[in-house]
Amino acid sequence: MTNKEQARPLRVLQLTDPHLMARADGDLLGVKTRESLQAVIAEVLEVHGQPDLILATGDLAQDGSEDAYRVFGESLKAFSCPSVWIAGNHDHGDNLLKVSREYDAGERHVIQGGWQFIMLDSSVPGKVFGALADSELAFLAETLEQHPDLPAVIALHHHPVDIGSDWMEKIGLTNRDAFWQVVDRFPQVRLVLWGHIHQEHVRERNGVQLMATPSTCIQFTSGSSRFSVEDLPPGYRWFEFHDSGDFTTEVRRATDFQFELDQNSTGY
Repeated sequence: MTNKEQARPLRVLQLTDPHLMARADGDLLGVKTRESLQAVIAEVLEVHGQPDLILATGDLAQDGSEDAYRVFGESLKAFSCPSVWIAGNHDHGDNLLKVSREYDAGERHVIQGGWQFIMLDSSVPGKVFGALADSELAFLAETLEQHPDLPAVIALHHHPVDIGSDWMEKIGLTNRDAFWQVVDRFPQVRLVLWGHIHQEHVRERNGVQLMATPSTCIQFTSGSSRFSVEDLPPGYRWFEFHDSGDFTTEVRRATDFQFELDQNSTGY
């Protein structure tokens, strides 16, 4: 392997909250979710090219149908790399798991490029809020204990911190204290990543970077006390992870995607 090949960072794409449906023309507040996902994928390929790994962080389907998950799997064939999928509150866990295995996307722990990626299931069947079962917290702790020297990224669907939006405060991760008690034990954790909030969000906690990413369909208004959507294009987050333990990231949007958003809706 040449020095140039060794120096190339690991390229990771986060796609979140596509809300796909079995119906090809299925829309969310006027945005056709299949079309918006395709616009995001086209933007990724045009701007960045091929990633090395895709993290799909929940609400992959709006209707929980196997057909919707297969549409997602087929859409990712535009990329030549593996993907890993986790559930959000709109997902049907069993259907997602079944189809993710068909697309070899069911891994929960990935080691690649000198980093480890831990995928947690924060979904609670029938509920909008999230929680990590004791088994998930144990999985997180055991995995980090086994790989103390590898910088870690933890991904889940629900936000584990207050994002300053009253209506979303009740639908985040409800047992966040238990989650942080685990994270705080392991200095190799560099990043906690989530979806669910349909907006960009970045902060730091005890040296750990915390990040949320826009949806590939509709966007929620940042800082809004009540449900509100804003007229921003669908987006994604791109990472470049270096084997030194450093990384860079950016959010981009499919600005050429044309849509008419129903901004009068009181929910989704």
